[in-house]
Order: sequence, then structure tokens, then C-alpha cells
Amino acid sequence: MKEKVILFDGKNLDAFVKVKDGSPASWEVKDGVATVTKDDIVSKYEFSDAHIHVEFRIPDMPEETGQSKGNSGVYIQGCYELQVLDSFGIETPQKDDCGAIYNIFAPLVNACVPALEWQTYDIILRSARLNADGSVEKHAVITVLQNGRVIHNNIELPSNTPGGVYERVVEKGPLMLQDHWCPVSFRNIWVQPLD
Repeated sequence: MKEKVILFDGKNLDAFVKVKDGSPASWEVKDGVATVTKDDIVSKYEFSDAHIHVEFRIPDMPEETGQSKGNSGVYIQGCYELQVLDSFGIETPQKDDCGAIYNIFAPLVNACVPALEWQTYDIILRSARLNADGSVEKHAVITVLQNGRVIHNNIELPSNTPGGVYERVVEKGPLMLQDHWCPVSFRNIWVQPLD
């Protein structure tokens, strides 16, 4: 098995750049935590089949509602958004709530904890397989655990989601973290290649 690739260990964001121009990521890093300030950031490292681990903390924004409340996103391979949002307490999560594959699949259960508590995503990805002309031979398949609970179980992803690095399905891509104007924090981010 290939070695785990550490993308963020609390020291710096050297493994990431800004999506818009490739310049160094400039989010605040303090006490082992990176917090969204401005600009989407993307890993320099790209992966295909992989186990991806991300820890995140949603800010307490009681005055906000819906998509304005602790919004960010983890873009797997830069093209599939796993939503980050303050969805704690929602009985029936929708396709835009925390844990959703944005606008494609709602999570099976709401596994969220309250704002200001650390949460985890463990993502097992079997990457899409493409034909020589770039068309999809086999769609990506994903399993996601949030805080140790299965929220997506071996589901096929029929398409990319909007707003990522790529507006198409890829066989290999980076990890993108979204700036959606909310001070969401991240720590302990790594990728274990499985190919």
C-alpha cells in the first residue's frame, strides 16, 4: 500500500494553492487549525482511488440560516462537493445539507454534531474510469462516514457537482476546500492512495 499523503498537519498550508491563480494558500493557520479567510484552495497533490480524511469545525452563526450558516465544501478530486454546513438537528437532511453530495444525494442520516465541535469525514473513493476520448466508462463510487457513521454507502456518482476545479468528471484530481464566506476551520487532512 502506498504511503499516506499529509495535506495539512497543523503547521502550514504549503500543500495547497489558491484555485484562482495558483498562488500560495493564505488562510489563517493558528494553533494547528486552518480557518477559511478568502479564496478556495486546492491541494497540489492529485489522487485517484483513495481514502480521504478531513476534520472540520463549523462556526457558531446563530443569526444565520440555511446556506449562510457555516457553509464550506470538500471537493473530492476537485469535482464532487461533499457539503459542509451547520445542519445539526435537522431531522431529514436534504441534498444541500451537511454530508450531502451537493444537489445529487442527501446523506442517509444526519450525523452532525453542534457548531464549534470537531467533525470528521472519512471518504472512500473508487475513481471514475474514462475512455480515451474522455467519456465516462465507469462512474466514481463513494462511501462516506461522518463522525464514524455511514452517510453514503457505496453510491455511484452520476456527474460532477458545480463550483469545483473541474466542471467535468476526472480520473485523478486534487482536494479542494471551499471559501463560502464563513469562517469554517479544518485540521488533520490526509489522503491514503488505494490504487
